[in-house]
Amino acid sequence: MTLVRLMLLVPVMMFSGCVHRVSESENRTVVFIARDIHTMDPLQPSAQALVMRDGRFAFVGTEKAALSFAGSDATVERWPEATIVPGLIDAHGHLASLGKSLSIISLEGTASEAAALEKVKTPPAAAYQGEWLLGRGWDQNDWPSQKFPSKESLDALWPKTPVFLTRIDGHAAWVNSAALARAHISKDTKDPNGGHIERDSRGEPTGILTDNAMDLISEQISEADDKTSRQRMKIALETCARLGLTQVHDAGMSLKDFEILQSWDFQNVLPIRVYAMADGQGSEANTFIDRGVFSGRHLQMRAVKLLADGALGSRGAALNAPYSDDPKNSGYLLLSDDDFKDRVKRFSDRGFQIAVHAIGDRAISWVLDALETLPADQRNRVEHVQILAAADLSRFSSHGIIASYQPTHATSDMPWAEKRVGADRLALAYAWKSMLDSGARIAFGSDFPVENPNPLLGLYAARTRQDATGRPIGGWYPAQTLTGETALKAFTADNAYVSFAEDRRGIIREGLDADFVILPVDPVNDSPAALLKADVQLTVVDGVDVYRRAP
Repeated sequence: MTLVRLMLLVPVMMFSGCVHRVSESENRTVVFIARDIHTMDPLQPSAQALVMRDGRFAFVGTEKAALSFAGSDATVERWPEATIVPGLIDAHGHLASLGKSLSIISLEGTASEAAALEKVKTPPAAAYQGEWLLGRGWDQNDWPSQKFPSKESLDALWPKTPVFLTRIDGHAAWVNSAALARAHISKDTKDPNGGHIERDSRGEPTGILTDNAMDLISEQISEADDKTSRQRMKIALETCARLGLTQVHDAGMSLKDFEILQSWDFQNVLPIRVYAMADGQGSEANTFIDRGVFSGRHLQMRAVKLLADGALGSRGAALNAPYSDDPKNSGYLLLSDDDFKDRVKRFSDRGFQIAVHAIGDRAISWVLDALETLPADQRNRVEHVQILAAADLSRFSSHGIIASYQPTHATSDMPWAEKRVGADRLALAYAWKSMLDSGARIAFGSDFPVENPNPLLGLYAARTRQDATGRPIGGWYPAQTLTGETALKAFTADNAYVSFAEDRRGIIREGLDADFVILPVDPVNDSPAALLKADVQLTVVDGVDVYRRAP
């Protein structure tokens, strides 16, 4: 079982337990004493205690000095077996999709098409959106045949109800004949630009659509109602808080979801921080440009997310040479050159940081060509950077472009990546160590719900490049492994920099926001394997407990 397949079966708290109120942090002085505190502050890397007051770190140092500073009226919390670290930040996740994935049919971890169909047979009530039956998480690479499934197997279960099941990476969909009929997709339907309709030997659609072709179906599905959208978002936020995430960079947020979070932020009940990237690919792009950037208490929108290509698992990532296991296919770009450059310029002119999904080497080069024309102080980003051409490595540092990685992508893809692209193209695949050595900045995230949102699994993957069973021995392309300290920095201080917040958070230092996490394991010095079963003990945002594990 690869690391990503550790399922998203996480208990969910009531949202009221995560409500963030100003009064809770005002005039509150608390001393936290732990086995160790990894501050990530180069001026004071380690400490024994910290003092939190009015939502800020008021003191960081020894236990004796902290108690003296805090005074006799302070609350004291002792955690002798635990380690305190700065708040963990996920630089690339999808909150609405996470909440949805925890509600609809989950096909993650299914070992065959038959096993997936068993789950589709008895769906939960929440899996229906209008008359459509929704699910996600299947991965044909985990099945014995490693072949895409077909519409016929879904037709046998649901001949009249339209079914829409997205692949684990969100870049392919498995649908039945009823869904194809609703979208009027037939033998005569042409592939849209940047997408593909899989067909059998007669030219008939098989029920698999990749990338932009998925829109032909999704456009037929009515949006979730406001109540459902809010409930899904609450579930996602609570899950993140439980896992020690004090901030999430949401990669491609809809206007509706942004306005839900904006209303909660105005009410001061948003439990964690959200750095939202506007969805710059869809029909709402012009609205986001017109409105411009936004900065609230725990919510900020200063970035835009664009997509250059598809995914490696569904063979939609744009490559310079054909796929090794599909010689007639090199993937595709999802936007025309003119359209992409126009969107980049218009969002950039409005002050947005540009973040672009680019997985294949052709897509990465194409994106770098555009980002190199922008000011370096915009801290623009390439998301995923999975198959990188050697000639493009130095372009990140020379133009201040950030490489945003998801460590568990490497440990999920390693069983089949070489079959897809061959060994030569893997030399700089998921190559975060080479990127750091080149002088570039990196960011770490998970891409949840494509991967598990637990950042401790990301720390494990970054340190080992192994699955949860410790395979392969020594790690997959082990030269790219990181030390515990470097991996933790990528989930804390580095991610704060990416969101222009390095002077506010990401490290534990006097005067900065009191965002931190208490762990039963030392993520820097303990064995990486200890991270796999560790449960966050306490998550604090702005000096307020947003999750505390029950005794």
